[in-house]
Amino acid sequence: MLTVNARGVATNADKDSRVSVAIARGIADLLLAERGERLAGQTSGSTFEECVMDFVRGTFPLLQHLRPGTWEVMKLGNRNRTKTSEFAQYEHLEYLRELTTENRRLAAMIGNDYMVAPDVVVYRQPCSDAEINAFLHAVEPGIATRASLRADNNARPLLHASISVKWTIRSDRAQNSRTEALNLIRNRKGHLPHIVVVTAEPVPNRLASLALGTGDIDCVYHFALYELIDSVSRFGNDEAKDTLETLLEGRRLKDISDLPLDLCV
Repeated sequence: MLTVNARGVATNADKDSRVSVAIARGIADLLLAERGERLAGQTSGSTFEECVMDFVRGTFPLLQHLRPGTWEVMKLGNRNRTKTSEFAQYEHLEYLRELTTENRRLAAMIGNDYMVAPDVVVYRQPCSDAEINAFLHAVEPGIATRASLRADNNARPLLHASISVKWTIRSDRAQNSRTEALNLIRNRKGHLPHIVVVTAEPVPNRLASLALGTGDIDCVYHFALYELIDSVSRFGNDEAKDTLETLLEGRRLKDISDLPLDLCV
């Protein structure tokens, strides 16, 4: 996905921004990117989602000694038949969807903003009593009858992480991830999943539009943070350098290699 065209513009750069072109080219050079043209916008986004899903699927489930469980990683998105309401914390949203489908007046009042379709999700299956009691006798009939982790009480998987994937961040789409995050926070019944963003955006100010602040998104993860730091130090202006330093010191921006370990918390 990351290539440099004949004009020296990397595929994750904003060609109309000198800073973006310079920083993105620096990252591409450090990663030994090849020559090539930019993919169509939706193609780039979908391909990047696949890459992020493959990375998480190939790393996090291997850390069983840190976070045991039967883990699944799936690319969701709007076209997938699986929706957020498939998970235990959000199953009530399906009932709400059915009501609004049958009643147009109710649909007009409520809208459909409560329905969330994250790009990539991490979830775990509930445990049987045999699994729970493997090392000590913890449950039996009449005890822990409402715990969602127990398969006897709940057949739906538990959403562990919602990952919003953005190849680049533009002002008109930057807040989509925040909207998804706030809906997950407001509409849950049960524990809140990890809510993170993974991006290849090269401009620190645009990263800050999602990373700064707390309360909705856990953290923003960059696909090449160390190369970004190097490139900004060489090609970024003072504002870009200061912004990046703020994000790093505030632990609001991390490398994607940090994500699997953070998911173990």
